[in-house]
Amino acid sequence: SGDSEWIQRRLDLQSEKQPQHIECVVCGDKSSGKHYGQFTCEGCKSFFKRSVRRNLTYTCRANRNCPIDQHHRNQCQYCRLKKCLKVGMRREAVQRGRVPPTQPHHGQFALTNGDPLHCHSYLSGYISLLLRAEPYPTSRYGSQCMQPNNIMGIENICELAARMLFSAVEWARNIPFFPDLQITDQVALLRLTWSELFVLNAAQCSMPLHVAPLLAAAGLHASPMSADRVVAFMDHIRIFQEQVEKLKALHVDSAEYSCLKAIVLFTTDACGLSDVAHVESLQEKSQCALEEYVRSQYPNQPTRFGKLLLRLPSLRTVSSSVIEQLFFVRLVGKTPIETLIRDMLLSGSSFNWPYMSIQ
Repeated sequence: SGDSEWIQRRLDLQSEKQPQHIECVVCGDKSSGKHYGQFTCEGCKSFFKRSVRRNLTYTCRANRNCPIDQHHRNQCQYCRLKKCLKVGMRREAVQRGRVPPTQPHHGQFALTNGDPLHCHSYLSGYISLLLRAEPYPTSRYGSQCMQPNNIMGIENICELAARMLFSAVEWARNIPFFPDLQITDQVALLRLTWSELFVLNAAQCSMPLHVAPLLAAAGLHASPMSADRVVAFMDHIRIFQEQVEKLKALHVDSAEYSCLKAIVLFTTDACGLSDVAHVESLQEKSQCALEEYVRSQYPNQPTRFGKLLLRLPSLRTVSSSVIEQLFFVRLVGKTPIETLIRDMLLSGSSFNWPYMSIQ
């Protein structure tokens, strides 16, 4: 029996040295090692540590039995924390880290396996860097391209759309952490989320969305289209209008827009990411920054943070292909927007739209 115990100990040690073959006991993703008593991925480790250190309490919007797996772990924090505890992650194993005495500079926003910086000054600093990356004044374009009858012309619509897409890419290239990702990851994230960022920018700059010029911009008058297709297209425009109006009804401020865009951008749904856990931690960091900001700036609106987050899933109801047809077909023809985004990232600020020379 002594030999068998020795063999079992060797197997246990070997398994601890090879965590890459072990699944996270919380969500089933690839484990990065043993954390707080159990084998977990980096995402669940960070979530558990943050929840315990900040003594966070969550609520479940369902029946407290939400699925917690690799694809749904971010949808319910209450059930995720409950599962962490159920599988044996230990609160007492989370060491209370010391808060750094000074706010880090941009170059010091490093993500390591050490203690994440969760102090208020860090969150405020993160948001200020997101805001600093905004490439244009958000109030400027809403009225700049209006004609005397308060309707935007077709050319102005295309110009504004081009500016907003270009601005979304420029913003991403200048926010913390994103430029440090592999270029393939940058392309994958922007390819998936560009239409959601476009809707957020449209709401942020109060883009006029009148049906007639939008249909004209889409070229429906030039190419015959069945009545059914026109009606379906108008339904898509209506969905776009509704999403913009719901955001505007919340009176989202510029800091909140920047955080929302970062949460949208850092998504683990993008295909082929080289480090999913790292991207997830960036999304969680952006979400924490938004939560802290809303709590401090809008103390009399306890449901504001939840309302803002609940707007994000519905952004995907706005079809990216319809946005292309509405705003970009006159400008770039059949060139896919994803191709343009890749070119923008690779060429940086030297990339030129036909309308970019108009200041």
